[in-house]
Order: sequence, then C-alpha cells, then structure tokens
Amino acid sequence: MAAREGLEFETAIESDCAPLAAESGRLFAEGIEVHCLRDLTRGGLASALVEIAEASGLSINIDERQIEVREDVRGACEILGFDPLYLANEGRFVAFVHPQDADAAVNAINAVSDADKAAVIGTVTKGGSLVTMKSVIGAGRIIDMFTGEQLPRIC
Repeated sequence: MAAREGLEFETAIESDCAPLAAESGRLFAEGIEVHCLRDLTRGGLASALVEIAEASGLSINIDERQIEVREDVRGACEILGFDPLYLANEGRFVAFVHPQDADAAVNAINAVSDADKAAVIGTVTKGGSLVTMKSVIGAGRIIDMFTGEQLPRIC
C-alpha cells in the first residue's frame, strides 16, 4: 500500500504471520475451558467479534486500552486512513474463556508466545448480539461489520 501510494516509512512494518498451534494448544493442555477460539486473519479483531456476537446471540464489550496495536502499525493506519481493528492479523487469535480462567489463559499463552502480548480485552453479556468498545477516551462505540475492502487482497 505504501509503495502504491508513494509513501515511505522510516521503519519497515513486519508481518505478524505466525502459527497459532503452540499458543492455542497450551490453553487446552492447561485444562482451560475454551468456549470459542477464532483466528483474526480475515477482517481482523472487529469482524471476528461481530461474527461471534451475531452467531451466539451474545454481546461483547471490549476496552480499546487493552488491545495491543504496535506503534508502527498505528502510525501507518493513521496515515493511510485504516482502522487497525479491521486489519488482518495472521498470527493472532481471540479466545473466549470463563471469567475465572481468564488470567490462567493469558499466562498460558504468554508462556509460549515470544510476543508476550495476550491480554483480557473484554467481557461477554447475555443478549443483544452487539459488539461495543470503550475507547481510550472513555467514549462508547458500536463495532459493526466492515463493509467494502479496507485493503486489497494479496493472495
């Protein structure tokens, strides 16, 4: 995208493409009851959460402050007009576990992952089939399914 638009960045943004077997397998090896596990390849975190909320009939409430976005990615998104919540993450997943297992799940994933970036980003409530986000400034935002294409497909 940067080359096509004639933009140059000081740092090269590296792909997050990575296998997920070790991290996801560790959850099961630790005996953590996983209710749902989803990779974030197509449509990023936002699209995955909306699809899960709609399919389950549950509402998902996330906190933007808990979602790790690398500064180089955030900067590129600001310049190019992208929302990082909708970017494909080919080496990341979202896991839904019982609240009492949340800390154990984070610790299990971080024990395996080089990135050490697993975090509890939200909660699930009954009814509504809606995804909402508390922004970094404390405002509420409804997360909808992205329409159109934010990035052209490469593969």
